[in-house]
Amino acid sequence: MKATAMTALLISALGYAPVVTASTRQAEPVVLLHGLARSASSMQKMERALQQEGYRTCNIAYPSRHHDVATLAKDHIAPALQRCFPGHEGRLHFVTHSMGGILVRQLAQDEEYAKRIGRVVMMGTPNHGSEVIDHLSSWKVFQHIAGPAGPQLGTGADAIPQLLGPANFEAGIIAGTFSFNPALSLLLPGQDDGKVSVGSTKLERMQDFLALRSSHAFIMRNPQAIKHTVHFLRHGSFRTAAT
Repeated sequence: MKATAMTALLISALGYAPVVTASTRQAEPVVLLHGLARSASSMQKMERALQQEGYRTCNIAYPSRHHDVATLAKDHIAPALQRCFPGHEGRLHFVTHSMGGILVRQLAQDEEYAKRIGRVVMMGTPNHGSEVIDHLSSWKVFQHIAGPAGPQLGTGADAIPQLLGPANFEAGIIAGTFSFNPALSLLLPGQDDGKVSVGSTKLERMQDFLALRSSHAFIMRNPQAIKHTVHFLRHGSFRTAAT
């Protein structure tokens, strides 16, 4: 005890201050949500970058292939938020890939979470559905791979993306413009990332929009996407981030 007290006095006398790191300072919480049939590991590169910038992160793994969108949001994402940030009642930021963005929109239908959702970056999110889903949803193999949530992401009037309404939070949308799959791109109007058209990613009342040369599968690992995501979380815009 004496040694500890003496050390503290010596540090004070010499004018030193304890080093403040990302793990010790009061950092804002950021939730990462992967896409359909992906895993939390797909968001790890983004997560590490956010941690280096001082954010507290929660990279949620959820059973995307086993439940519909509403069940995933209510029974998996919401409880995980409580476990990640116990006692936290302030804003929660989100960084999402593909269906992860739809889950945030679903979560925002709950008044409790609607008030707490802060800034949200959506990468390759089918905010108006995907024509690829329209084409494949009747295939047994697709139903097996995508589970109950997959067919919900089409472009029909009764599809989940069409029913959730405009953004009621600060949304930054990043769309990809490069496709590894020209066959699927033939199903999509205009520019696309191989799974989702650029036009479908846009959301009414979004805060900002950015298109990058990246494919759907890897956009969350794209260095420019990571850079712009950090900028949006800080400032609510992509536009002044260096490219």
